[in-house]
Amino acid sequence: MSNALTKAKGFKKSKSGTYLSIGTTAFGALSVVKQAKKARSEHDTLKLVDAVVSAAAIVTGLAILYRELKRLGDDDVLLG
Repeated sequence: MSNALTKAKGFKKSKSGTYLSIGTTAFGALSVVKQAKKARSEHDTLKLVDAVVSAAAIVTGLAILYRELKRLGDDDVLLG
């Protein structure tokens, strides 16, 4: 089992794993957008603040993942 765990950790630090993490994080943003729309329609300030904080966490997470891709030396055209 430790070999499988080692492979899983290696995948997480790979380009493919980082792209998967970016996709998963971006997908989570859809939920936050729904949450914010619902909070605005219900005039629920506390839920709106929660959505804003969640959005900030997503943006920060994406920035960290982007930095990780740059560190891995990705040659993708989109990353420059």
